[in-house]
Amino acid sequence: MSAIRPVWVTRARPGADRTARRLSAQGFEPLVAPLLKIHALPVALDLSGVQALAFTSANGVAAFAALSDTRTLPVLAVGEATARAAREAGFAIIRSADGDLADLAAMIRAEARGLTIVHACAAEPAGDLSAAVGDAARIRTLPVYEARESGVAAPGAWDAVLIHSPRAGRALAANLAPKAAEGRVAVAISPAAAAPLERLPFAEVRVAAAPTEDALLAALGKPGVSV
Repeated sequence: MSAIRPVWVTRARPGADRTARRLSAQGFEPLVAPLLKIHALPVALDLSGVQALAFTSANGVAAFAALSDTRTLPVLAVGEATARAAREAGFAIIRSADGDLADLAAMIRAEARGLTIVHACAAEPAGDLSAAVGDAARIRTLPVYEARESGVAAPGAWDAVLIHSPRAGRALAANLAPKAAEGRVAVAISPAAAAPLERLPFAEVRVAAAPTEDALLAALGKPGVSV
């Protein structure tokens, strides 16, 4: 008989609920206790002269879509999850880099040279897209949301914890008692997301082979088997 393995989902909603559904479908027991909450920022939006939009997260798509009815500009998305969010928000022209920020920057350098691009992102983005693109295109960085620590307590019983971002990794490292990490597994979406966890005595810290949720869940593996 397959045992349900409790997995703590730390990402902010609504993404946490999507992850929980995927975990349930795979036979895990998701415990949704987000360490972060997404807050939209007041933004004076000016799209004059803008020829494309860049998004590095579904949260950026949602925050921008709430600010503007514009859906005709081409979208350059970091990966498929972000591209899917853009499609669901009503954007029609979407190109996905299928990777991380470096892959998105490479795609912009190759396919969007000379364009003026608004990067709708977090107040504390995981990386500097403008610096990565260099002078190949003009990147206007536009913070449209911020992730704030929720102050939520850890679930009472969990075997593994999923870390979807460096920001979540820092929140976990700052708030989880070292004893609570003992004998448990952390699974991070990237080396940057795993780095803050070094001070905690996890039995194992796994890093996804690619910065996607598919790779994150692959690194989690399969539910344990009861004996």
